[in-house]
Amino acid sequence: MALHESSGRWRLGLLLALVTAGCWATLPVALKLTLEQVDAITLTWFRFLVAAGVMGAWLAARRGFPAFRTLSGKHWAMLLLAGLMLLGNYVFYLLGVQYTTPANAQLIIQLAPLLMALGGIVVFKERFAAAQWLGLAVIVVGLGLFFGEQNASHGGDYALGASLVVLAAVVWAVYALLQKQLLVQLSSPAILGAIYALAALLLWPFAAPSVLLELDALHALLLGYCALNTLVAYGAFAEALAHWEASRVSAILATTPILCVGAVAGVHAFWPTLIEAEQLGAMGWAGALLVLAGSAAASLLAARKARG
Repeated sequence: MALHESSGRWRLGLLLALVTAGCWATLPVALKLTLEQVDAITLTWFRFLVAAGVMGAWLAARRGFPAFRTLSGKHWAMLLLAGLMLLGNYVFYLLGVQYTTPANAQLIIQLAPLLMALGGIVVFKERFAAAQWLGLAVIVVGLGLFFGEQNASHGGDYALGASLVVLAAVVWAVYALLQKQLLVQLSSPAILGAIYALAALLLWPFAAPSVLLELDALHALLLGYCALNTLVAYGAFAEALAHWEASRVSAILATTPILCVGAVAGVHAFWPTLIEAEQLGAMGWAGALLVLAGSAAASLLAARKARG
């Protein structure tokens, strides 16, 4: 079976990866607030339902459904497994974020792009330059410092929440690698549309749609943003994988916790009663800065080398 190869348009891949990072940085804040009035299963079901509807309309307009007729049994199995993995990521992440803060959950979930990077090297035979290996090592050290400080300052529930988010990271990495390989047979909209529809159907029996009719204006707006975030973030992510190597995309996504801390600080500055500011000490900030520096070394320096 032929392996997927990136288009080589790394500038577009970089831009799309940054869009994905921005969406994922603000999503935990919106989720944390929306969960005040909507349960985790219903919230996840609504996000997938809206995404499936939009992507279905897109595929119908572009006559993208016939592409599924060319899939073999093996590709259908891969598509089903990718959908289950993404669904697991959503559920485990939401369950984990209930026991920790948005920035902490977003920091731990960065294990996902690291696992994806390693998977890209093993499965797709992607190559890492010395600067990229150094960048990944710095990212790991930064994550360790941040996690160590936060784990020491929280109670027992933090370990449970962290474990659930780690599990979410593992299944997400499997999903991402499956999606990249499926790009050989299907376009990214077709893959995402099928995955969204599958996830919405699986969650439907456990959702409580009537709850959505009781939301106040603020939480209804936040719910809409969560649904829109799904479309923009995963659409940009899928296209980034089409144009750039998985290992380089993952390095950009590692900046998400830094952006999340900034998002929390911004919301707290304008609406102090909505969400508490993140409490970071010297070790936490050092870890966050190392993650950012490692991401630059693993992706931007490699891109400059490729341009040269």
